[in-house]
Amino acid sequence: MFAGGTARLLVRNEGEAPLELAVEPWADTYQILPGQTRVVVTHSLAEDGSWSGTLRGDEPFQVDHRRDSVTVWANGNCFHLSDTAGNAIDAADWQCPAQGPDS
Repeated sequence: MFAGGTARLLVRNEGEAPLELAVEPWADTYQILPGQTRVVVTHSLAEDGSWSGTLRGDEPFQVDHRRDSVTVWANGNCFHLSDTAGNAIDAADWQCPAQGPDS
């Protein structure tokens, strides 16, 4: 269990073509098909639940969008990806240690 906070960001592909999702700073890439939603989850180890931030301090995510891709900077110490039902995407590649049901 993490002492700090947990943040979730939903990324949905409303387009007609696949969308590349890159999660930084780990450089992990995933494909989101049209109509699909993915949830990027990150965790802060800070006791007060604060985030390091990228362009602005204390922000759990930064999102950069381009025509055919989205880059999410997860500002926690790790991340994992799921669908909206909570099913893991590429579970073997999760960047976080094992989590309990409240993570």
